[in-house]
Amino acid sequence: MAAVRYTVSVHSAHAHLFAVTLRIEQPARNQRVALPVWIPGSYLVREFSQHLQQLRARQNGQAIAIRQLDKQRWQILAEAGEPLELSYEVYAFDASVRTAFLDASRGFFNATSLCLRVLGQEDLPHALELATGEATRGWQVATGLTPQAVDEQGFGHYLAEGYDELADCPVEMGRFWSASFTAGGVEHRFVVAGAGEWMDGERLIEDTRKICETQIAFWHRQPPPPFSRYVFMLYASADGYGGLEHRNSTALICQRADLPRAPAPGEKPAALKATDGYTTLLGLISHEYFHTWNVKRLRPAEFARYDYDTENHTELLWFFEGFTSYYDDLMLRRAGLIDDATYLQLVAKTINQVQQTPGRLVQTVAEASFDAWVKYYRMNENTPNATVSYYTKGSLVALCLDLTLRAEGHSSLDAVMRELWQRCEGGPMREADVLRALKRLGRRSYEGEMAAWVHSTDELPLPSLLQDHGVKVAHDKAPLAQQLGLRVSETGGNVVLKTVLRGGAAEAAGMAANDEWLGVEFAPAQRGGEAEAWRLHKLDELPPLRARRTRMTALVSRDKRLLRLPLDWPTESFTVRLAVDDAAKLGGWLN
Repeated sequence: MAAVRYTVSVHSAHAHLFAVTLRIEQPARNQRVALPVWIPGSYLVREFSQHLQQLRARQNGQAIAIRQLDKQRWQILAEAGEPLELSYEVYAFDASVRTAFLDASRGFFNATSLCLRVLGQEDLPHALELATGEATRGWQVATGLTPQAVDEQGFGHYLAEGYDELADCPVEMGRFWSASFTAGGVEHRFVVAGAGEWMDGERLIEDTRKICETQIAFWHRQPPPPFSRYVFMLYASADGYGGLEHRNSTALICQRADLPRAPAPGEKPAALKATDGYTTLLGLISHEYFHTWNVKRLRPAEFARYDYDTENHTELLWFFEGFTSYYDDLMLRRAGLIDDATYLQLVAKTINQVQQTPGRLVQTVAEASFDAWVKYYRMNENTPNATVSYYTKGSLVALCLDLTLRAEGHSSLDAVMRELWQRCEGGPMREADVLRALKRLGRRSYEGEMAAWVHSTDELPLPSLLQDHGVKVAHDKAPLAQQLGLRVSETGGNVVLKTVLRGGAAEAAGMAANDEWLGVEFAPAQRGGEAEAWRLHKLDELPPLRARRTRMTALVSRDKRLLRLPLDWPTESFTVRLAVDDAAKLGGWLN
């Protein structure tokens, strides 16, 4: 019998309330319990306890007093030894992959949102019962937890070796599409909630199978993968995107329109393009599956044991998220799902994203990793000016290391990743381990590259490295918003500034986030003439207007006041475009 037992049921689907009963077989005297404040893989204190209510305790048939100690911990004034039962409700209406959701059509939860930790007993076996009822009639269950006694729909009893495993196995419930396939000798299940009947499930399964087979072969030449089964849980919504990795499953969200559509009779599925929503979905699937090795098992030393009560800082997210971001699209290429040209378009998109972020000259990617808790996950209008993404720049650091290793002819980043997996035995890793693996396989020290690319704000040597590997690097004129140093929202004929980028013409003019750009005003063409004013509905209306006069004033609404801001026309800026130049040189890298 498990020492800690949870029963989860639907208390009210319309009120979005789960009911949870927690039974502790051998409680300590004045037993303490706590709810996590964050979920591993999403580096932000989210205060899950805000949604917990109606906490009650009973022992020997009697109500027991509870004392709240702080925002997420409670002390149960119970005696030791006799079974203790807690009951409570959790409000669940966050459709993200990080928390919990419940309505009349679907339920989803991570244990970090629903299951109180029994302090001192986290390493003992934990049992979870998913109770069925009228609200769940016709529903199915999908989870990576080990079933003990479940019905055909998956409701019933599951077992986890401890709280960490329970927290790492989300649960999907509802009426969903489901199919299975085998990769690396292991059964994989794919469930999709919210899909239309038009979805091409066969293509989704086949493409996902290719990704899984490619990644298993990447990490393991002979041994099987480090899990006995795997579950993909995808929620298709009207407008959503995201994923969260787990030890033998992943929770995903995509836009419903990004699901593959079944072709008409006799029609072949269209080739994937970099701009396709389905390509984005496959990249997300690839990313989260790669995390099964890189961060869930091979992990920062600071994550050797999660502390659920506070931030867990590390400077290595550039490796665990960034390198995973490098390999996610590369695995699509190696699986034969996209061609060389499409892959290079995806690389160019990442390069342009980093180059259009002034924060890359302010914050190193190692600092960005450490500051994820207070900067990356708390984005505001100044975020692009103050920080750099450890996802995008981290992926470019991986690209630079891979191309450098290959150019020098001794190794590749592929070999380094496998070396780290074996050296660290799929466990805690430090930056020193990365340097040792690079030195052994690359036959020289890479401390200089690490200092320049990870611990400074120097630009990465991408153009020369790409050209040496058969890639043509070209430049296109940047969109007008980028030339002005702006990120804008253009809806309903209104131009609203979302971000004013550091060092741009818009900042020099005095524009600010949340300004509404109403129009432009031109000085009189001749002395004594009248100024001309033009309403602005879209930014692309500016160039022809600008041709009428050399001097321009932006008419801006801020806090319901009209401002006239002299605006200098910016010098031209450019974006990167990559294309195949020498296919033979590309082969060893991309295949």
